[in-house]
Amino acid sequence: MSLDYATLDSLRSHHPAWRLLRSDHAPLVASFLQRVFVTPNVRMIAAADLVEALEDELFGLREQLGPNAFPKAASEYLNDWAAADKGWLRKFYRQGSDEPQFDLMPATEKAIAWLGTLAARHFVGTESRLLTLFELLKQMSEGSETDPHKRLTELYARRAEIDAEIVQISAGNVPLLDDTAVKDRFQQFMQIARDLLTDFREVEHNFRMLDRHVRERIALWDGAKGELLEQIMGERDAIADSDQGRSFRAFWDFLMSSSRQEELTELLTKVLALPPVADLKPDTRIRRVHYDWLEAGEHTQRTVAQLSQQLRRFLDDQAWLENRRIMDILRGVEAKALALRETPPAAAVMEIADVAAEIELPMERPLHTPVVKPKIANIRLEAGDGSIDAAVLYAQIVVDKAKLAANVRQALQTQTQITLKDLLARQPLEHGLAELIAYLQLASETPNSVIDEDVVEWITWQGSDPAPAMRRVQMSRVIFVR
Repeated sequence: MSLDYATLDSLRSHHPAWRLLRSDHAPLVASFLQRVFVTPNVRMIAAADLVEALEDELFGLREQLGPNAFPKAASEYLNDWAAADKGWLRKFYRQGSDEPQFDLMPATEKAIAWLGTLAARHFVGTESRLLTLFELLKQMSEGSETDPHKRLTELYARRAEIDAEIVQISAGNVPLLDDTAVKDRFQQFMQIARDLLTDFREVEHNFRMLDRHVRERIALWDGAKGELLEQIMGERDAIADSDQGRSFRAFWDFLMSSSRQEELTELLTKVLALPPVADLKPDTRIRRVHYDWLEAGEHTQRTVAQLSQQLRRFLDDQAWLENRRIMDILRGVEAKALALRETPPAAAVMEIADVAAEIELPMERPLHTPVVKPKIANIRLEAGDGSIDAAVLYAQIVVDKAKLAANVRQALQTQTQITLKDLLARQPLEHGLAELIAYLQLASETPNSVIDEDVVEWITWQGSDPAPAMRRVQMSRVIFVR
């Protein structure tokens, strides 16, 4: 974006973040919203709870600044901050509830984050950011190289560096990061972790703006319905296949892996126990920052699902109105037909030559097919084997997929996700491999299920008669998510 005079003047007048910084109540707005929304990573708060929290904040400020400070009620301030001319909060109603909810707007969070950068820092690390930039350049360069010889040369050079490091450590010379380097890298990690939470709110806001734009187009559309649906679905696919959509999907797939979550937990526990990091006195919530990412991502996914459901309901309403108009036309035709039945006209009302045209193309006529004459051989008939047991025809295995889906839903009532191996430990297989394949089909049809191909698990079950031996199969980990 070009920072010329016209652009900056427009931002100063219309951008919510700049309006917040210019506001006389900016210290109150920024401090309160940062404490209530940003620090605890809260995505929505009921109006009653937020009013109560702001009343406590205003009471403390009036004790310090005098009774005339901030004379309005807390509810009036919140409604003012959510007004269109401010745009710092989003006031909305959840589906199935008549109590208003409040959420933080992305521009407000950006302004609060920028205010946090104004404080003086006792330690400003630069090495970790330089290394990060250098590593990003290497990844882009290596990832876009199409020459196999150059790629192999880079891999051989990297392997040589790893071999040299192995020899050095084997000799007892273990290089360690000093305290300054550890603090530098930890500050860089903290900044990126906070930026990720901010990006989630902006991604959710972008999806909501897309939904509003689509609704406006539906309301003003006067053409054919098929063309409208084609354009809408094209825009949905464009968002999902955009750089932002693909990046969010890759991030979500990486974070949904249980092995990655366990690895992040172990790494955070180890890093926070380091003395240089403990001296920085980091926020205690950093220990579960990956769970904050997961919670923010789940909220974004739920928002997109709700928007899609509301859009479908909106389209169904439009279809119902069109069907009602068609029924009114049909009823009008019936009424006119009944009127003609009572007083039929002398002349013909209408004439129809035929209801459809019969078209016969010459090439569609079939060719002559000679009659097949069967040849009956004069052989002696022999009696069949009457000892065959026909009971096996009635002993077919039927796998109830509805029952399997109920098992998955019952397991997800007490936890957010479960692997297929853990599920089978609770509900063992009754029909062996056929039931296992049905679970895999159920996972492929469920959008919230994840197949982690990096982790391999063994699934075992007891075989049935006539082969009651233990059976087992090796397969990728399957995760069912609520």
